[in-house]
Amino acid sequence: MTTPPGWYPDSAVPGVERWWDGTNWTAHTRQAQAAYAAPPVTPSTVPSPVVAPAPSARAGRNRAVLLAAVAVAVVVAVVAGVLIVGGDDEEKPPTAAPTAATTTPTAPSTSDAPAEDEEEDKNATQVDDQLNGISLPIVNGWEKPEFYSGPVPTVTTVGTYPCPSGSKECRHGTVSSHAVSRTDASTPEAIAKEDVALAAKETYEEDILGSLPYGRMIAHKQVAAGPTAVAGRTGYLVRWQVTTDKGPGGYVQSLAFPSPTGSESPVVVRFVFDAGPDGPSLALMDEITRGIRPIGSDTNGGVGSSITPGT
Repeated sequence: MTTPPGWYPDSAVPGVERWWDGTNWTAHTRQAQAAYAAPPVTPSTVPSPVVAPAPSARAGRNRAVLLAAVAVAVVVAVVAGVLIVGGDDEEKPPTAAPTAATTTPTAPSTSDAPAEDEEEDKNATQVDDQLNGISLPIVNGWEKPEFYSGPVPTVTTVGTYPCPSGSKECRHGTVSSHAVSRTDASTPEAIAKEDVALAAKETYEEDILGSLPYGRMIAHKQVAAGPTAVAGRTGYLVRWQVTTDKGPGGYVQSLAFPSPTGSESPVVVRFVFDAGPDGPSLALMDEITRGIRPIGSDTNGGVGSSITPGT
């Protein structure tokens, strides 16, 4: 059985009646009546079918309106509460707004400080030649120069002075190390003899900039030569005294020895000292030689007594 056409309460809108045509709800509505008589059902009086909004959709809109009204009421209550609390700061101070969590950088552990201090002390007493596996000592009155155009690693006397020719600045003493290459010499003795001539020429003749800091090298003589112990290896040194046409001249020494690294490639340490009263003592060459060590070692590599070079 089907519900006959007629006015029936609209469940979506209280107090309103909607016309049911026997098959569908229509768009026709009216205020609810206490009592009514069904209109005659004739073709001329049956209203045209109109698609009415579904009762469930209308109910959803009503619920949305109700929720909006509740939300407005809640906001009003909150604002009123804030105003009341804000007006009585002594009894109820306002709560601070939460702040975003931040990460505080962790301070370095105090246990790291000794290691840093040790590294600074190490840098103040030696210069490492990582390629050849040795360290050069920085003796009293010497330094690792911040800016230096010569070979590295290098240690020099502190400060500079005008070169005898006045062309640039010179230093009273320089020690540097380099790997040996492009040579047919195969023994420390042969390498040292070959290198000392190059060291004298590069120092006391025309430099790479075309200047002559000491004028010209006018003479030289060998003042020391022989085997010596260095960085745990047996090496060989050759020392020349050089006379120049400007200034007091100087001394050059080439010290050749096998590298303490696994390859044992030959290494040369060059010494260049000014002669005269302002130049370093020649005994300092021997002191620096004894201070050359394998990197990471506190000793000279285990070699026993030094080998005194012949003269």
